[in-house]
Amino acid sequence: MRHCINCCIQLLSNDLHKQCLRCRGPNHNNQKCSVRKQENKIPLCVDKQMNLLAVLEVRTDHNESWNGFFCLRKGKLCSLIFGLIIMTLVMASYILTGARHGLLLIPLPFHYGDFTSNPNLMDNESLSDMKHHYQPSEINISYVKDYPSMKLIIDAITSKIEFITRKSPVLEDLKKQELHMFSVIPNKFLPNSKNPCWYEEYRGNTTTDPYTTNSYALYSKRFRTIFDYLRKVFWNHLYHYQDKHYRLRCLPHFYIIGQPKCGTTDLYDRLRLHPDVRFSAIKEPHWWTRKRFGIIRLRDGFHDRYPVEDYLDLFDLAAHQIQGVLQNDVTKGHNKLNHIIIGEASASTMWDNNAWVFFYDNSTDGEPPFLIQDFIHAFQPHAKLIIMLRDPVERLYSDYLYFASVNKSAEDFHEKVAESLQLFENCMLDYSLRACVYNNTLNNAMPVRLQVGLYVVYLLDWLTVFDKDQILVLRLEDHASNVKYTMHMVFQFLDLGPISEKQEALITKSPASNTRRPEDRNLGPMLPTTKAILRDFYRPFNTKLAQVLFDDAFLWKKT
Repeated sequence: MRHCINCCIQLLSNDLHKQCLRCRGPNHNNQKCSVRKQENKIPLCVDKQMNLLAVLEVRTDHNESWNGFFCLRKGKLCSLIFGLIIMTLVMASYILTGARHGLLLIPLPFHYGDFTSNPNLMDNESLSDMKHHYQPSEINISYVKDYPSMKLIIDAITSKIEFITRKSPVLEDLKKQELHMFSVIPNKFLPNSKNPCWYEEYRGNTTTDPYTTNSYALYSKRFRTIFDYLRKVFWNHLYHYQDKHYRLRCLPHFYIIGQPKCGTTDLYDRLRLHPDVRFSAIKEPHWWTRKRFGIIRLRDGFHDRYPVEDYLDLFDLAAHQIQGVLQNDVTKGHNKLNHIIIGEASASTMWDNNAWVFFYDNSTDGEPPFLIQDFIHAFQPHAKLIIMLRDPVERLYSDYLYFASVNKSAEDFHEKVAESLQLFENCMLDYSLRACVYNNTLNNAMPVRLQVGLYVVYLLDWLTVFDKDQILVLRLEDHASNVKYTMHMVFQFLDLGPISEKQEALITKSPASNTRRPEDRNLGPMLPTTKAILRDFYRPFNTKLAQVLFDDAFLWKKT
């Protein structure tokens, strides 16, 4: 049986192999084939996912014959095999580099486009699934690793840096974006509580499960025990008045908002030992940054949104204790200020605005029109914020060691830094600094999270809505060298009352939390060249940070 390869290959791109069956019948005349008569070239068309390959044309040989496999002529068979090898190599590069990087030769997109409301397409940690939603711009990744070449890239980035003050949105625009949230959280709170608390009418009965639809209880197996306990005691903590039932709702008095791998877990573990401090049932709810958009884990894509009621449920344990004190004061005829304060510690709150591009319109030059702090300030203009920072060079390496799963090494880290810097430079050629920092596509394309260490960019945006005296900025290096001093700074900042020496010793002398794993320590430090490159990259941002905070320690010159 003879087959016309010319017909089949030319029909592949348009008819998806359906018409190719015409070429496979026993009556097919290879010499009379109309397609074959047009030209003696075989255009090898590649699937749409492989559209980075140009059309491969291979000349056929009409003179030589080969009675080998499938009776194909030698020239045709060689051409076909060669084309298949090319496609196999390209497909292999796609698989090996992973969805986050995309094809090695594909131009990475940094232009914003319309979001397609298909939840199966969203993957906030996987860039390649969303690439077709953006208009691509040209980029040439050469993977240059030597210091002089990388210094040129850093100099190009530095020349584009501008710290431009952001204009905050008006309250009415915020309400349009989050109608439900503004309908649940009131404008005024109880005057005798340091936390923003209020009473909300509960319309259920003793047989109603108040947590049956709570997304945290459904998706977080580790915390189902807590919700089981809350179910048992829920009815006992309701406030009964005029045949109606009310539950106390509270938001946090303070937030530990960042940054990751900067000691926030250790600060959280120590602070929760203070007798007047309560935290959410889950250490890092990530509600403001992820859960309210329907993101459980960034790599899993979109799920149903977590309503604000699910977030408020996390503070029920603290609300029960606050309510007990309030009712006790009423019974005794007191009207004192309740000193229990509630905290929340999601290290993503300061920087992670990756979801904005999928939900907020009216972007200006790629910059988000709304940020997390806009909404927090709308409800809690007097909230207190704690930020823990670390030398951004060391933070990035620690971040890499913690999140990288395979093939971790100082050399691999160096290559990832080089690639990330080139991607950041490409974005800075067309967009503002803020647009690149909050660029979801860029952030997910970079192999290491360079943007998290640009502390001053985030801090300046938080300072556009919150006063400076509402934000406490600490350094991990100071905390590690003198825990007692930094904890006293935190106690003073939060207006916490005095504690006994025994309680203070328990808080300050406990071992550090969330230290580097032994297997990661065995990998050793980063390469000196990598450190020099990163020092140059972060220097202008550290300089600005030190100016904003009036503290040269944030230059990190001694580390």
